[in-house]
This record gives sequence, C-alpha cells and structure tokens, in this order.
Amino acid sequence: MRIHCYQHAAFETPGVLLDWAAHHGHTWTYTRLYEPGPQFPPTTDYDWLLVLGGVMGVHEEAEYPWLRNEKAGIQAAIGAGKVVLGICLGAQLLAEALGATVYRSPALEIGFWPVYPPAIAQQHPFVAPLPEPLTVLHWHGDAFELPSDAVPLASSAACAQQGFIFDNRVVGLQFHPELTPEILAAMLHHDGHELVPGPWVQSAAELRARAGELAPGNAFLLGLLDRLAAQTLR
Repeated sequence: MRIHCYQHAAFETPGVLLDWAAHHGHTWTYTRLYEPGPQFPPTTDYDWLLVLGGVMGVHEEAEYPWLRNEKAGIQAAIGAGKVVLGICLGAQLLAEALGATVYRSPALEIGFWPVYPPAIAQQHPFVAPLPEPLTVLHWHGDAFELPSDAVPLASSAACAQQGFIFDNRVVGLQFHPELTPEILAAMLHHDGHELVPGPWVQSAAELRARAGELAPGNAFLLGLLDRLAAQTLR
C-alpha cells in the first residue's frame, strides 16, 4: 500500500505510523510543506493520505499560501474515495473540507488529558472497544464542529469534538496518538513558547515526565490503522 503524507514541520513526523507501515510493507511519499515549492501528487499516486499537525491554522492562507493547494489535495483525496487520516491540524483541515466550521478554541489544550468516547463510537467496528477514558496527548488551540454525517469519536472536558469518522474512511483526530517521546521532546523544543499557563495547559516539565503515557494513544491508533487497512486491502 502507498501512503502519502502532508507534513507541516520537519520534527513532526508520522511517528509510530512509520514502524507500522514498515512492518506491513507499506511505502511512503511526502509533500513537505516546510520546504520551498511543495508538490501535491495526483490521487492516482497513492492509496492513503495522511495529514499531520502544525502550528498554522486552517484560515491562515495569506501567511501560508500553499494551504490552498493542500486543501484542494485533501478535497481530491476525499472525492477519489481514498482513506484519509488527519491528526490535529490535519483533522481541522478534514473537518473544513467536509463543510464543518473550524474556530479558535476558548482555551488552549496542551497536555495529557482524557477523552471520552460516546456510545456510538464504542459501537463502531473501526474503533471499538475504546478505553473509557483514554488519556492522550493534546496540543492545539483550534477546534472544529462535527461534520455532517460524521460519527463522533470522542470529547474532552476542554474540547467537544476530539475526533470523527466519515464514510468509514475519512478519520480526523484532534489529539496526537502518533507521537513518540522523541517527537514530543522536539515539539517542546520548537513550540514550547505555546505553553501559556491555563486550565488545560501542563508545564514542559510535566509533559517530559509523562512521556511514557503516550503508549495508550499509540495502541489506539495502531488498532485503528489495522482496521482501516483491512477494509482497504480486502
């Protein structure tokens, strides 16, 4: 299987998806949006599209003009029936592509906080069973409404929509289940200035100390990938 990745920062890689893909013999290509002149391949060049996180917002097209082409690429992938997985900013871009509103969240959510799956998510064959609650790493200041006809996956105390599945193949996750301790350390190095004290913001020291708690989110993501792949390859 061929996976294409829209990557917004050099240090925010696909994380645990890399080992999962290598184990199953899947291949990678990239559009690296932090490099000059990013290219967006046609949908015939890949089977899955992965859209990662980043510091930019979905509405910042004036500052990041390539967002227009990225949005067009996401729309093309959805229209072509591809499996599309978006994480954090990627989820926000997917939500907008599906007609939902993306907005500034009332509070930053950065840290290890629990998410709670609704009953409908627990019954979905791609994600069930979910631990309740599932403690995962968050790092976002924007949020999105649930796209029409999408199945909600989870919510947190700070954010009503933490994920969705649309048409059993388009998945948006507001939280970061892909992270490794190394990526978290890099995010703290490059984006640590975003840790403005607030009710849902943990300190850099606490985040470093809790890096071992990334494992449950990793396990959730790997199970989701297996179920999506089983559908794609059958």
